[in-house]
Amino acid sequence: MSDNRNHFNNQFLGEKVSLPAPSQPTQTPVSRKAPTTLVVVLIATIGSIVGAYLGAYGATGSLPFISSTQNVVINNPNNVNWVSAAAAKGLPSVVTLSVSGKSSAGTGSGVVLNSAGYILTNAHVVTLDGETENVKIEIKTSAGKIFKASIVGTDPTNDLAVIKAAGSGFSPIEFADSSMVNVGDFAVAIGSPLGYDATVTSGVISAMNRTISVDSAAVPEDGSSSLQLWQNRNDRAPVNLDVIQTDAAINPGNSGGALVNDKGQLIGINVAIASADSGSSQVGNIGVGFAIPSNVAKRVADQIIKTGKVSHGLLGAMVSDAKFSDSSASFSVGALIEKLTPEGPAEKAGLKVGDVVIECDGNPIDSAKTLTAAIRAKPAKAKVTLKVLRDGSEISIAATLGDAATN
Repeated sequence: MSDNRNHFNNQFLGEKVSLPAPSQPTQTPVSRKAPTTLVVVLIATIGSIVGAYLGAYGATGSLPFISSTQNVVINNPNNVNWVSAAAAKGLPSVVTLSVSGKSSAGTGSGVVLNSAGYILTNAHVVTLDGETENVKIEIKTSAGKIFKASIVGTDPTNDLAVIKAAGSGFSPIEFADSSMVNVGDFAVAIGSPLGYDATVTSGVISAMNRTISVDSAAVPEDGSSSLQLWQNRNDRAPVNLDVIQTDAAINPGNSGGALVNDKGQLIGINVAIASADSGSSQVGNIGVGFAIPSNVAKRVADQIIKTGKVSHGLLGAMVSDAKFSDSSASFSVGALIEKLTPEGPAEKAGLKVGDVVIECDGNPIDSAKTLTAAIRAKPAKAKVTLKVLRDGSEISIAATLGDAATN
């Protein structure tokens, strides 16, 4: 996060380099610098991981579907574990993306939405952090087939995008309900970290409802297309994302890839990691990775495919961090209502200046960024229930959100 309290620089995590002259191929070394401050990095490169309990496939632990996946190596079918099973199911639905622009290129991951070739990924992957003109995209399936693809639509607010591959017969991912995910659940990340295709890593869900701030993947207002993948852009306001935290290893190249549960079902789209090395573009996993919840991803993908654009909720209130004791306190305890838009959704719902929002639809709100992320993850006209502290008492307020596009 960008506040001093957390010392987070939020950046895209991906492998993107300036293109050399044809006769001068480049190699990007892995940084060996000593760790310094903690950095949050968005991850753009591909990956694949899935999981399911061995018992679900019979007493022998055999995997009847293993032959359909070329990249899952099973040397002993009678002794597989839940990670092997999850990988076998999820890997065919994860593709590698190669994106190139006028002066730079990058790689990332994508998740297949349907057999017609619609693929979900991060907006920062397909726009090269803001470049949208003359971008060329190719995808590679787990079976090694390569197709050209084009952008259907992007949602920089949630750092998601949908592309369409020029082919058919793809294997769609199975979505899980991310609102039912528990801390401690098993998780598998699938992608191509540092260019290693079809890589699977496993871990657990470390936390839910985290909020991170990342640079918007939208084209800068000045029309420039500077490609500072590892630096915060001064010409684009950051966006706040409501994310799932996992300790499944995620590295540069995993952006847009799948985070799946132990059944191989999608629970999140990998988007960022925290790194202890702030001085290099090559950062590594330290066990703190983030994914956009599958429920948000599905809503955004469905809207892009149907209309080409995405709506975002608007509360109509200016908020700040509510401190535990005074303005100099280290910890915030909610989102303080500082100002209301006249006749806006918040005012119409009965919110007042001085109220402190501490929950949204049952999820805790501990800062202004958390509330912003929660509201913008919802569609326009969505109904939300807010728990508010007012004059020492807790009250519940039902609100119908406005449309951020009309603000």
